[in-house]
Amino acid sequence: MLQPLKQLFASGSYPDLLAGLGEPDDAAVWRLDDDRALVTTVDFFPPVVDDPYDFGAIAAANALSDVYAVGGEPILALNLVAFPESLDAGVQAEILRGGAEKVREAGAVIAGGHTVTDDEPKYGLAVTGLVAPQQLLTKGGARAGDRLLLSKALGTGLITTALKRGQADSGNLQVAVASMSRLNRQTARLAHLHSVRAMTDITGFGLAGHAREMLRADDLDFAIEFAALAWLPGARACAEAGLSPGGTARNREYFGEWTSLSPDLGETEETMIHDPQTSGGLLMAVPQERAQGLLHALLEAGEAARLIGSVVPGSGRVRISSDQPAVDMPA
Repeated sequence: MLQPLKQLFASGSYPDLLAGLGEPDDAAVWRLDDDRALVTTVDFFPPVVDDPYDFGAIAAANALSDVYAVGGEPILALNLVAFPESLDAGVQAEILRGGAEKVREAGAVIAGGHTVTDDEPKYGLAVTGLVAPQQLLTKGGARAGDRLLLSKALGTGLITTALKRGQADSGNLQVAVASMSRLNRQTARLAHLHSVRAMTDITGFGLAGHAREMLRADDLDFAIEFAALAWLPGARACAEAGLSPGGTARNREYFGEWTSLSPDLGETEETMIHDPQTSGGLLMAVPQERAQGLLHALLEAGEAARLIGSVVPGSGRVRISSDQPAVDMPA
């Protein structure tokens, strides 16, 4: 989105802009002084679930996640609201309550916002946070030998598409809602303690797409074991039934050039690794000697974390391999 603007805003002219104009990252980061940098991000979207409170909480968690993805802590948020005039006032209130309570859980405050009229309801946040410049985590920085760790189960796009088509299992949906509503706050804090080198959150580009975004060095590959991935209950069944969102095909078309699947993986698995996520987990590159400690800490904190692969010498590709089928996480 910023490519046409690079001639107007040359990154070298803004030395305090630590993230934003160069390589794409999860949030813009502006250095205030030696000890503090301002983090700012924005995200909003139409409903992914039917319950208005859950929608508000998920949208807020998703927006807050970009601050956590760069290692920051949110301090302030502004509501971004687009509601039809016909939308019931009680529904509107529940969406905003869901978002507000999630922001409060994050230790931040909603201090205002902006509302427009739109035919389709949309909700999200503009979020401001703080990070110490020396603790800033970006998508780049992975090194050969690092282990890859993912903090949440995958499959939200498949589950929510099943809901839209009236084919979602209520129990599976409940697990997916809990995952999407879960803040990445604790994961980001543990990432600092365990010397994570690079990090991003898994959202609309799916696992393969966001993994590719982390591969800024052309001499590295991400070798991911499909069998090591955790999937939300019902995700594989949805993929097998063709219940994938439109973004899956777009992700496959764009990121397929840099993605390789081993011959024992087929159409279903390819659909799953390109599934667009909403409020997904954090994908981290961590030194090998710290990986098990971080995994243990995340599991102790209640995260659905998994070690999913390694950073290896290569040519900028995401390599997916497995000799066994995907297994859904327990409900």
